[in-house]
Amino acid sequence: MGRKIVVIGSNSFSGSDFIDLLLEDPQNRVVGLSRSPEPSEVMLRYKRHRDPQFTFHQTDLNKDMERILQIFEEVQPAYIVNFAAQSEVGPSWKSPWDWFQTNTVAMAHLVDYLKGAKYLRKYVHISSPEVYGSCVGTVKEDAPMNPSTPYAASKAAADYLLLTYFKNFNFPLAFVRATNVYGAHQQLFKIVPRTVISIKSGKILGLDGGGKAIKSYIHIRDVSRGELAVMEKGKPGQIYHFSPDAGIAVRDMVKKVCGAMKADFSQVSKDVAERLGQDNAYVIDSSKARTELGWKPRVGIDQGIAEVVKWIDENWNEIKAMSHEYIHRS
Repeated sequence: MGRKIVVIGSNSFSGSDFIDLLLEDPQNRVVGLSRSPEPSEVMLRYKRHRDPQFTFHQTDLNKDMERILQIFEEVQPAYIVNFAAQSEVGPSWKSPWDWFQTNTVAMAHLVDYLKGAKYLRKYVHISSPEVYGSCVGTVKEDAPMNPSTPYAASKAAADYLLLTYFKNFNFPLAFVRATNVYGAHQQLFKIVPRTVISIKSGKILGLDGGGKAIKSYIHIRDVSRGELAVMEKGKPGQIYHFSPDAGIAVRDMVKKVCGAMKADFSQVSKDVAERLGQDNAYVIDSSKARTELGWKPRVGIDQGIAEVVKWIDENWNEIKAMSHEYIHRS
């Protein structure tokens, strides 16, 4: 029957790429859960497989929990990997209760049920380095959580909750915290695709705080490989970081995109006010994953940017007709 894996948040950028990686192995039987209907192949890379190894269910953690738990009983997956979250930082100030409902309250319902699921071998929770807040130096997995936005606070609360279930019920939990993922098929409002779209559309790109914040951009497939390693080999109760070798300022990342497209950075961008709660640096240490899991990033920034440019160029007619802004759904 193969290996049964449920991916929650299957339509997300990270969730869909993880599924694409899973479907490269014919032994995997994958079930995807997401609150939105599946978008087109332009946004979902895994659709290239067109394979009966994958089954999709449109279900909402906040509205369809009974159905979700029924699916678990029917499938009895050995592995659950949870990408589902209200994930944008800036908008979380406008209705923080929505972030806590999805990221914390629904999670409490889910884990309380799963603590008694004898079929479950590993639950991998996709957390976020945002829980650390702004830190000096390189952050390791034992750094204290110090969230500075409602989004980060909701993720930290969920992480604390999950740890109580690990400590009291031996819940087979492992955490993933990856830095700024990017790549083809990413949401169009994210900085790399948004830069490409702005250049192609002749628009000016606003850089929050002048783009001085340091981020750690890592290619989505490198993170998916790490998540698979955690699912297969991660130790219960442990946190694993996935990050590149060095951070880079947002403005310098935009300059790299401009270079790839032969555009003038000074003509396509402008500095705007910093967003509330922006962390100055977003650099985490991934030596634990490199040592314990044998993981390391393989895709360099220049290659990753070239892939995004190629993806948007090849699908421009469809992409230019899509919304390029974040749209909040409670």
